Parts: sequence; C-alpha cells; structure tokens
Amino acid sequence: MITWDDFEKIELRIGTIIDVADFPEARKPAYKLRVDFGLDIGIRKSSAQLTSLYDKE
Repeated sequence: MITWDDFEKIELRIGTIIDVADFPEARKPAYKLRVDFGLDIGIRKSSAQLTSLYDKE
C-alpha cells in the first residue's frame, strides 16, 4: 500500500505496442514488447507475462 501523496507522484502513460516477441530467457513465460509512447518519450522496451491470456498477434 502507498499513501495518496505517493500515488500523486506516479505518472501513468498510454502507449501503442509496435512489436511482440517471445522471451524464452524469462523465469515465467513472457513476451518482449516494444511500446511507442509518442514524441515526448519515444519507443521503450518492456516485458509482460501475458502468454496465457494473449497471442502475440
């Protein structure tokens, strides 16, 4: 749990997933993601353990 003051410091962003790849090195099944956050932030890499819920397509 965090306080309301801590929550107000969080910056939430929405991006568009532009590439998805398997992530066999991960401890749990996951995808490697490339996410476009627009001109201010650009393209960032991330990972997500969504393999049981979503196909790469």
